[in-house]
This record gives sequence, C-alpha cells and structure tokens, in this order.
Amino acid sequence: MTINKVDVMGVPFVDTSMDSFIKHLHESHLEKESKAFVITANPEIVMYASEDVGYRSVLNDADYITPDGIGIVKAARILGTPIKERVSGFDIMCNLLQIANENRSSVYLLGTKEEVLQSAEANIQATYPNVDIIGSHNGYFDWDDNDIVNEIQQLRPDMIFVALGLPRQENWIAENIHHFDKGIFMGVGGSFDVFAGIVKRAPVIYQNLHLEWFYRLVKQPSRARRMLALPRFMFKVFEQKVKGKK
Repeated sequence: MTINKVDVMGVPFVDTSMDSFIKHLHESHLEKESKAFVITANPEIVMYASEDVGYRSVLNDADYITPDGIGIVKAARILGTPIKERVSGFDIMCNLLQIANENRSSVYLLGTKEEVLQSAEANIQATYPNVDIIGSHNGYFDWDDNDIVNEIQQLRPDMIFVALGLPRQENWIAENIHHFDKGIFMGVGGSFDVFAGIVKRAPVIYQNLHLEWFYRLVKQPSRARRMLALPRFMFKVFEQKVKGKK
C-alpha cells in the first residue's frame, strides 16, 4: 500500500487517516519485521526544521511524517493540497500498543526521568496486559555510549518509543536506526508523562474542537513561548501560497 504525501513548507506529510496509517504500519512493517522511522510533526517542529539544517536532514531520513497538529491540517488546506486528517503521536502510540496487546508484541521504552518511566511502564502494562515490555531506559545517558543500542539489538523489540523531546528523540533515532534490522521507531515527546499520570490529556471536547493546544497552554503557561511558533508558521504558509501562484 502506497501512502500519498503532501508538502507543507518542504516537509512531506503523509496524507492518510489514522486507521489507514496504523493498518499500513501493521501490515508493511510489524508483520514483515521491517523497520520504520516515524516522526509526528506539528508547526513547532516544521519551524524548527526550517531554521536548523541538521534537523531538516533528520526529517528527510524519516519514512513517515504525520500531521500532529491541526495547524498542519489547516496549512495544507490553505495551500490547496488538503490532508485527510490529523494523525497525532499519542494516538499512534495508543493504537500501536493496542496492536501489540492483541499480538503479544514486544516494546522498548526510552526516555524521560526514571520515576516517570517506571510509572508509565506500569500503567501501560496495566492497560495493555499482553504487551511485552522487554526493556526500558531513562533519558539520562551518555550519547556516545552504545549500551542502549546494544541492548535493543539483542532484544529486537517490535516497537521502540523514544521520549527525549525535540530534537533529541529524532536525532537519536536518525543516528542509530541503521544498527537495527526491525522495529517501528517513533519519537513520542511527552506521551510518557501522560501514561504516568503526570500530565493529563485534553478532554475529548477540546480534542474534537481542535483546541488541545489551548488546553495545554492554560494548564502549562510556560508553553506560551513555544506557541509563538504557530503564527510564524502560518505566515510562512501564506508566503508559500503566494509564491506558488507566481
């Protein structure tokens, strides 16, 4: 199955529904035991990539970049190349864990503080009892130390969720994925915090209204500076639209 892609500021986003994307990952990678690098990108990530050549290269290395943020969906519509729907990182992780639960697949968790990691691991295991969490490591490690890479090589997990934050999680995957022959590798940002119960996801009504960003801003005012990426992003999108008409 081929997944179409839509360009938004030079970033090739997958144009698919959540269900179709999960089915694709299952059939094309999990069942075939082939590896995949998934990045879930919001406007902040696109802006970061536009200003950092190294990170732009990392995006180019990814197999799939999903529109994690209503801003990406709206931008694609403005550019005249609409994307089917938002495909968020947390929802992808939950869907993959459900597949792992149904198939007794193996999972490796990398990132965050040790106490958060332990809580997240316990809650994931309680929610998805058949998932085989065969290994985990907190996010505090020597970048040049190969112990984690060696462990993942030996364990050969089906899914590797990396919660090191932007841009470290994608950088780590890009630098190390060539060491492995299987596994879905995905940066999951603050998802471990949600599973650990430290951060609450926005209520469904906020999700349905595409106002998760507003809920997070109210709960975490410190995110205000990060939110400034959104108006800058939209300005760049309109620039791209104008250039495309010339």
